[in-house]
Amino acid sequence: MTGGDQDSDPLDRLHPGLVHHIVNSLGWPALRPLQEESIAPLLDGADAVLLAPTAGGKTEAAAFPLLSKMALEGWTGTSLLYVCPLKALLNNLVPRLETYTSWVGRTAALWHGDVTHSRRKRILSNRPDVLLTTPESLEAMLVSTNVDHRAFFSGLRAIVVDEVHAFAGDDRGWHLLAVLERLERVAGNPVQRVGLSATVGNPEQLLRWLQGSGAGKRVAHVVAPHLHLREVSAALPPPGEVELDYVGSLDNAARVVAALHHGEKRLVFCESRREVEELGAGLRAKGVTTFLSHASLSVDERTRAEEAFAEARDCVIVSTSTLELGIDVGDLDRVLQIGAPGTVASFLQRIGRTGRRSGSVRNCLFLAIDEADLLSAAALLLLWSRGWVEPITPPPEPRHIAAQQILALCLQEHRVGDRLWQEWWGGAGPFGPAAEPVMRHLIEQGYLDRDGGMLFIGPEAEQRFGFRHFMDLTAVFTAAPEFTVLSGRTEIGTTDPALLTDEVVGPRRLLLAGRSWQVTYIDWSRRRCFVEPVEDGGRARWGGMGLARSASFELARAAREVLLGSTPPVRLTRRAEGALAKTRERYGEMVHAGSTVMIRDGQDTNVRWWTWAGNRANATLAATLTSVADPLQRPTDAYVRLREDITPQEWRKAAAEAAEHLCLPAVDPRAVAGLKFSAALPPRLAEATVASRLADLDGAAAVLREPVRFMHRTAAGNARE
Repeated sequence: MTGGDQDSDPLDRLHPGLVHHIVNSLGWPALRPLQEESIAPLLDGADAVLLAPTAGGKTEAAAFPLLSKMALEGWTGTSLLYVCPLKALLNNLVPRLETYTSWVGRTAALWHGDVTHSRRKRILSNRPDVLLTTPESLEAMLVSTNVDHRAFFSGLRAIVVDEVHAFAGDDRGWHLLAVLERLERVAGNPVQRVGLSATVGNPEQLLRWLQGSGAGKRVAHVVAPHLHLREVSAALPPPGEVELDYVGSLDNAARVVAALHHGEKRLVFCESRREVEELGAGLRAKGVTTFLSHASLSVDERTRAEEAFAEARDCVIVSTSTLELGIDVGDLDRVLQIGAPGTVASFLQRIGRTGRRSGSVRNCLFLAIDEADLLSAAALLLLWSRGWVEPITPPPEPRHIAAQQILALCLQEHRVGDRLWQEWWGGAGPFGPAAEPVMRHLIEQGYLDRDGGMLFIGPEAEQRFGFRHFMDLTAVFTAAPEFTVLSGRTEIGTTDPALLTDEVVGPRRLLLAGRSWQVTYIDWSRRRCFVEPVEDGGRARWGGMGLARSASFELARAAREVLLGSTPPVRLTRRAEGALAKTRERYGEMVHAGSTVMIRDGQDTNVRWWTWAGNRANATLAATLTSVADPLQRPTDAYVRLREDITPQEWRKAAAEAAEHLCLPAVDPRAVAGLKFSAALPPRLAEATVASRLADLDGAAAVLREPVRFMHRTAAGNARE
């Protein structure tokens, strides 16, 4: 820790007006450890990542020192940005931050896609001291002809990135990082960067990533007072109440949820929008007051549901990960999980929604609806019980984001020197020399024109991205082409067009917002369908774009441990114990403590190599072992299919060669199409970008170093070496 007398009260360094209100308005007897430990580094200008569990007071830990610094040093104009991944999270935070800024005589305002034009005009003419926004809105401000970005951001001194781990794990993180570099150059001075994060496995690397071109040049601190307790807590039973049950179907899950915890507020997480809809409809049919939240519901529909849930008492809200982040939905009693989330970090976020009320404990009930769910949940809970959390790793090779950023910069500046463009990102990572081939392609294909050593937007970029003042260029993700569903003039949400084109017998019905609707009219040209409510019979469906979720190497290996006899130290119902015993019996031959297992089936000569290495490692192995792998397979989390006639000798030779030269998986053209801005890349670079994200080279290499046990299953079904 830097700065200040270590024996003095940290509160003494905060602005006196803030301290007065912390004591008198909030009634806090003291700050939390994170809030105390953040004061010195933030007041001293260090970049930082502040780590704490959900509801750990991270917003105040960042806001109190930075607002004090703003007041004490006389910052002017819009000097502090507060960036969030979700508009709903910003909406939830703005009243709190408006209050805190008023305590030092300053103002805060909200700017995102749902803010009205008149409100934006007021913000531009009377700049707030603190602006709450999203990276996409910042990008839009930089390229907009209606915003004098140099004047607006001239006073920028600090940026807070809330839920920074949620950004860093996908392409929005690269986009955010590039926008921050451009903002710093527009401001003309270094900008302090503060990230707020739930527990992650690699906070130091996360901070270096957030610093961008400033990494190694600026002072940086990870503030995480709870981390030193990790070794102690990992040895203790899991905190709160965590239980694993096996229910066998989504209908049975609805029966269990309906029967339990009457009089309490329950938040149920599902892993797909379809499950949310079907479970929600099932609960309503059983007379349970139920609300829904997922990305394909309209903003108004979600807001109504979340507000009603926050005010109600005996009710359930069923959600995808949209309610995983720190949006306030009131005082929760219970969290339930259908299946298992994809990461330990997600589980920590979800269980952290409970236990906030004095006298209550954090709790979560897992309801496995099939064998795969049960094994995934047990594996995840095993890792969690050991104190393990995934490291946050930005997606590799974000060449498509580099293409988007080069085009956005030319739109922002109108003309950019063909030898100076890299300076806008300080040569940081993918936006430095690595982007040269991307730049050349943009010029060759007409996305950019070059004249007199200057680059500017070309005709191809105008044609592809010029719609509505290049709005499409500021959105990093490609949304699936869904149809808007309307009941009268009320927007309910969106649905997959396949539900409107599939052949059906009788009336066409949809399931959306937990209710059934009958389609009355489809406006194909405007991608809208009109509906009216009906009692039942609706179907829910959404397609996916991009990469499917799969188990990591660590989770797949934990599943193997569970099959070998390890059991997470949580409560298992009798149903879960019985189902787990059957699962272990069924997979007993496919796991071995000291090796991977290769089994030839005597009936159909099928050969499966049970690696338990996760989908990406197995895809890498299948792509590398072309001489012995089945070319028609789709790799799974658990195994790789091999050629029917493979011999142990052939295997050993192929494995030895593979260990020296791992290959990236083959790429489906649909996956490339799902990569936004891939059209602005040379095809080979677009494919290489996707392939690098489908691979797990480290996991594949680890598997190849392990011994292999060769087994043969006889016609009677018994396996022998």
